[in-house]
Amino acid sequence: MRSLSSAKVFAPATVANVGSAFDVLGFALDSPGDTVEAVRSASPGVRIVDVRGDHGVLSHDPARNTAGVSVQALLAHLSATQPQLSTPGIDLVIEKGLPIGSGLGSSSASTVAAVVAANELLGSPLSRADLLPFAMEGERVACGSAHADNVAPSLLGGFVLIRSYTPLDVVSLPAPRSVWVSVVTPHLELRTQDARKVLKRTVSLESAISQWGNVAALVAGIYRNDVALMGRALEDRIIEPERAQLIPGFAEVKAAALEAGANGCSISGSGPSLFALSASRDAAKAIGAAMQAAFSGLSLVSTVHTSQVNPEGAKVIGRA
Repeated sequence: MRSLSSAKVFAPATVANVGSAFDVLGFALDSPGDTVEAVRSASPGVRIVDVRGDHGVLSHDPARNTAGVSVQALLAHLSATQPQLSTPGIDLVIEKGLPIGSGLGSSSASTVAAVVAANELLGSPLSRADLLPFAMEGERVACGSAHADNVAPSLLGGFVLIRSYTPLDVVSLPAPRSVWVSVVTPHLELRTQDARKVLKRTVSLESAISQWGNVAALVAGIYRNDVALMGRALEDRIIEPERAQLIPGFAEVKAAALEAGANGCSISGSGPSLFALSASRDAAKAIGAAMQAAFSGLSLVSTVHTSQVNPEGAKVIGRA
């Protein structure tokens, strides 16, 4: 196989936490997402040569940029474990299609796109699943912890369950095709670190039992392709009540989604995006419009996306 001079990858947005499944479940959307091109270079090391669509916010320092960190970790691993593999310098061009701090896995999408593009450029020495730890290193830079509930679905597609971090145990679940998702993103930024600060460190046994039941029901709904059960199982008595305080209009927008026919509605990731589940494209569009109208009624501009659950995850869209 000939050596590639470049590889370009699209990695999709994700919905993490998924209501009751805080920090343990996420799923991929069809769009929006980020695109990263990895270009072979004669100069050793990793460079961020351009970042587009970020309004000048993101660092070009590969040690401080999630995409750069993930690719550096991948190259270090390959140099240690596969010394026979020639690892060239890699230049990265990042195109942000996701707003930063939106609750849609913005840092995860660019991290995943970068590590998949670099792996492709090198002849795919690692499988998709084997790339996950390196993508997680990018998340450590973004929010202080190497969590996987955004990067795993963006990388692998579908629903992904994080059973354990020590050791890392990630379980891919089906992508139920009867489920449609409406995602509404108000034009606000909410940092994951700030959203974590409001969370309580202890919960009552009653709340914990309710949460366990809902997480189990959510997984059952995924396997049964049952959007009604999935919607009921989004009920979150632990995280949502705390984070809702950080999202202007949360109650009004959630009520609008349910009144428009959503099977369930909750916060995407750490917010401020909200997502709602339904059983058809037409329903998803109507629900998204109702949620956007609720934000508009509070003088908040927002963006709507409708999608099914993306079964594929990151996709190679160019090679040269």
